[in-house]
Formats: sequence, C-alpha cells, structure tokens
Amino acid sequence: MHILIAPNAFKNSLGAAEAAGAISEGLQQSKLSCTTFCFPVGDGGDGTAALIIQHCNGTTVPVTVQDPLGRKISSSFGLMDNGKTAVIEMADASGLRLLQSNELDVLHTNSYGTGELIVHALDKKVNKIILCIGGSATVDGGAGILRALGFRFLNKNGKELNNMPEDLTELDSIDVSGVDKRIMDRELVILCDVENVLLGKKGAAAVFGPQKGASPAEVKKLEASLSKLRDIVLKQTGIDMSAIKHGGAAGGTAAGLAALLHAQLVNGIDHFLSLTGFDTALAKADLIITGEGSIDEQTLQGKGPFGVAKRAKQNHLPVIGLAGKLPLEISTDLQEYFDILLPINNELMDIAEALQNTKPNLTRTARTIGDMLAVAK
Repeated sequence: MHILIAPNAFKNSLGAAEAAGAISEGLQQSKLSCTTFCFPVGDGGDGTAALIIQHCNGTTVPVTVQDPLGRKISSSFGLMDNGKTAVIEMADASGLRLLQSNELDVLHTNSYGTGELIVHALDKKVNKIILCIGGSATVDGGAGILRALGFRFLNKNGKELNNMPEDLTELDSIDVSGVDKRIMDRELVILCDVENVLLGKKGAAAVFGPQKGASPAEVKKLEASLSKLRDIVLKQTGIDMSAIKHGGAAGGTAAGLAALLHAQLVNGIDHFLSLTGFDTALAKADLIITGEGSIDEQTLQGKGPFGVAKRAKQNHLPVIGLAGKLPLEISTDLQEYFDILLPINNELMDIAEALQNTKPNLTRTARTIGDMLAVAK
C-alpha cells in the first residue's frame, strides 16, 4: 500500500510539513506494510509560500521591511521559474505571529511591509507575483500595501492619511499619480483561504477583526473605515469592492488589491495543488491521509483538506481526515469527501494542552490507522 500524506498546517501548533512527518512516523511504527510520501499543503494560509518554494525548488531572498507596527524586521520572499515568479507570504511582513499579545492594535497595524516585499520582488524584474495572504495582523483593506506602491490616500483638504486604517474614515480621494507602474504590468495572483466578502456580518471587520484583537467598538470603526474605502474606490474606478468574492480575506487586502491592482483572487488550495504538481503524487497513491486543526462544514468552503479530498475523490481514492476538532455528527456533505474522520485527541484536555500534544497525538493516531489497516488486510 502506498499512502499519500497531505495535511494542512494545524493552526497554532504544527506546520504542514511537521504534521505530515508525524503522520508518516506513526504509519511506519505500525504493523502495516506500506510506503508513504509526504506532500504538505497550503491553502493560502500562513506558511503556504514556504511550501510552494519547497515544492517548486525555489530560492529565498532575504530583505528588510516593516512589521505591522512599522518596526524594521528581517523578512524574505521566494523566487522560482528561473527568477520570473516571486512568491510572497503576507505573514512574513504583516503577520499576527510577529506581534506579542499586548501589541494587538487593529486600528493602527497595517500591511505596508507586505507592500515593501512586493517592491523588492519588482526590483528583481519578476513577471508574476504570487501572494499568500493568510495569518495577517491587519484589517486595512490593503491600504498599507497600496501606500508602499505609491498610492496616496487623501482627506478633503488634500492631506495624506498615514494613520491606517483608523483614518480611512476621513478618506476623500486616492491619488494614483505616483504609483509604481511596474506593478500594473505584472500578473498578481492572490491565494485566498476564505470566501468572505469585504463588508457586513460575514465581512473582514466582523469576522476577522476579533481574531486580531478588535473590541466590538473597534470592529465598528473598522467597518466604517472599510466602507469609506469601498465608497471612494467605487467613485473613482466603478469597481465595488464589497461585491468581490474572497474580498474580505486578510482584513480586506484581497478586495483592495483586486480593485486597485487588478489582482486575480483564486481559491488557495486549488491553485496550490495545481502549481505544485499534486496530481502526479496522487496518481501513485492507494490511500490519502489529510487533516488540519479543525474539520467541519467550513472546511468545504475551500480549506486545504477539502481541496485534497476533492481531487482524491475525482481519482476514486479513499480519504482519511485527521483533526484536533470534529463535529459530533458528521454531515453527509463531509462524508462525501472523507471516508473516515478521526479526532487525534485521546483524552479530555484544554486547548493549550491539546495544541502542545498535536505531534504525538498525530503519530499515535496514524499508528492506530496503520494497525487497523494491517488487520483488515
């Protein structure tokens, strides 16, 4: 039996590659005679760019940029396709993981550093930029990125707004005269792992603001800022940012860059699997094991395990999904793609302890799977 191991990252615990290694270790410890191949996946979330660079034999370019609070940090981006394509991880410059818990400040954290990464990539004369936007600390509609590329956000007196995203409520016009023209001539592809739109109850502020430390009052301010940005962009370009699918991703970054840079927003996992040659690995498999921290109905909206399972089912292959958290009752929609869903936790424990034990729990569960398959065989 040849088993393809293709998990997403287990958020706040294990990266996708580590998770795949833990599962492989458990299978090798079991009584099952099998071979395994690890193909860690990313759906646009934190860590996706590094996986793309790894799978595609790219190189890493170190640079210095600003973090979400404007401090200088060491960061990097990837180059592949003989230097023609840049791969950028938003979280490497504007990520939540770059801040301490007491530094969360969604009214003032911005995405400027990610824009600097894009400028560095343009300096390398790339033709295409792939931007992975998961794990950001920002809800600025991409205003920081756009400022780094030369867009100027002005109030009614013509004064530039610099305190983003809080000051976006004062936005009156966007000056594009100084925009770096190179970005308008390049293909910009954004990998999105959510389908949320920009505004409303399922929008960037309401859904992602609290995850990044926003209070209810700050969520209202963020919604007002993004609404104002939508209004001005609509007035100047005729493009309604609030109508763009995936537009709420990364605090509205997807909508801002789609409207003003004509970025192509794509389903992250589908694009990742096509880009990295997943189907070649899939063709050799007898069984697929995937997983991430939580698998539920939201997984079917485009998360990593769903993308893996969907392709496996197109090839009539069985799929086992592993997760730290599963619904008590597995829906028929989930059963259509996952033949078996297993929780990896063996006993009741709080979330902090569960996160610390993800690796041994994955290994133990995989060993059990191997033993069961050996008995069935």
